[in-house]
Amino acid sequence: MKLGPDGNDHKYALKQVARGLIPDAVIDRPKGYFPMPALKYVRGDFLQFMADILNSEACRRRDIFDRDYVNKLLAEPDQYFTKLQGSKLWHMALLELWMQLNVDSVAAA
Repeated sequence: MKLGPDGNDHKYALKQVARGLIPDAVIDRPKGYFPMPALKYVRGDFLQFMADILNSEACRRRDIFDRDYVNKLLAEPDQYFTKLQGSKLWHMALLELWMQLNVDSVAAA
């Protein structure tokens, strides 16, 4: 029952409970996309905040980003966008910040 008749619908039981309360068109619609905030142009204090994160010792030690590419994005943050027109620098800095808060802090404990 949890996965439905085909064994692939992880929300099958929830959908069955909702039928009759919510229109079927809402329950059966395709999965939606919930993007991160549409931060496109990065400037000022926030740009410095992201530069500090990406230039931190933790980020350099982790070594998952190409330093030349990080420097390229930091030099021209308004020039490099994702396919959905978000800032590549924002995505990179957000990933590194998450790693510092959730991975490094757990490893240190």
